[in-house]
Amino acid sequence: MSWISSLGTYLPPWGTAQRRTAGDDEDAVTMAVEAGCAARRGGGQIARVTLVTRDFPLLEGGSGAVLLAGLGLDPDIEVTERIGGAPAALDAIATARPRTLVIAVDLEPAGAAAAVIGETGLTVRPVARLARSLPVRTRDAGGATRDYGDPRLLRERGILRSVRTAWPGEVSAVAGVDHKTATALSSATAPQLPTTGASAAVFALARMAETGTEGVLLGVEQATVSGLGVDGGTASVVRNELQARPVPRLVRAPGLDIPISLAAYERAFDAKLRWQASRNPATGALDFPPRLSIDTEGRLVEPAELVELPRTGAVYTQVTVHVPVPGLPSPYSLVIVELDGVAVRALAKTTAAESGSVGIGDRGRMVLRRVAVRSGVPDYGYAFIPDTAQHTQKEIA
Repeated sequence: MSWISSLGTYLPPWGTAQRRTAGDDEDAVTMAVEAGCAARRGGGQIARVTLVTRDFPLLEGGSGAVLLAGLGLDPDIEVTERIGGAPAALDAIATARPRTLVIAVDLEPAGAAAAVIGETGLTVRPVARLARSLPVRTRDAGGATRDYGDPRLLRERGILRSVRTAWPGEVSAVAGVDHKTATALSSATAPQLPTTGASAAVFALARMAETGTEGVLLGVEQATVSGLGVDGGTASVVRNELQARPVPRLVRAPGLDIPISLAAYERAFDAKLRWQASRNPATGALDFPPRLSIDTEGRLVEPAELVELPRTGAVYTQVTVHVPVPGLPSPYSLVIVELDGVAVRALAKTTAAESGSVGIGDRGRMVLRRVAVRSGVPDYGYAFIPDTAQHTQKEIA
């Protein structure tokens, strides 16, 4: 038995209300950070992080350090990367220890949702699990996908047979399938979920927490099923979901992308992703990015204290770049953001807004985004998302 103390969801702004598309500067890691930060607003301390998805940007090389930095967690926290869909997400929640942040992400359709496992809250317990093999859709080690092309076989011999075998009783919600199938399998009104992969299971839990629904939630992936019994209790739900808008038209310049220097990447990693400034021990002034100081005789001053920077601020100035650059879709806007409460200004691209739509004085927050992919390595940094990007963000206790 586990208790969920809080849940958070994230939907990117691009696409339609029924199907979202990840932005050009988003991937599974950046969306996981958005959902995880939303869930952490209602939860306590985090000791472990589990990321469930089938869309890891790197299968070798790892994304744990970026994930922890974006979440503002210490680099010594355990990160588990789990490949799977809706059943894997429910299994991760059912077996997680208290103070675990479980995040599930999908890229198509795009969405992410997270749950903080605590010692009180929404009570859940494992009630069903069945692993069968019917690989109607496959993806090999090279990323190539194949679809057998028989939806009736998948429905009759895969989904329906597994659900009836794993749980013959009534079902309150089903995640991992299309809405029509979920409605047919559910005894109550099936929630309209924005995704059909790993995150769908956590989106369904968030919906059940909001409406106070009790009963069995099933996660389905082809012929595999996992089930949680939701037995009551309360959990805060924070939705970070932007209003859907058409995908903007971007131009990609021909030519080779800018190559990466891994030595420079390593040197700049903490300065770019930890969102901290160094405090000068002599003057108390903040330096961003963090830097070392020397005295008047050229000797290295004792290491400066690192200070967390606020993630909100206002645009000090802005410019829109129309010149195509290989590896960078254009046009794009750059802003200098004056952070709240500190004498620090930061340069960043804008995100979740059309280029040229952000003006001086506009308020917003700094969010983790993928700056580029260089030599096959995702390069991350912070971008500015304006408050005018019409969130449907809300918190439900």
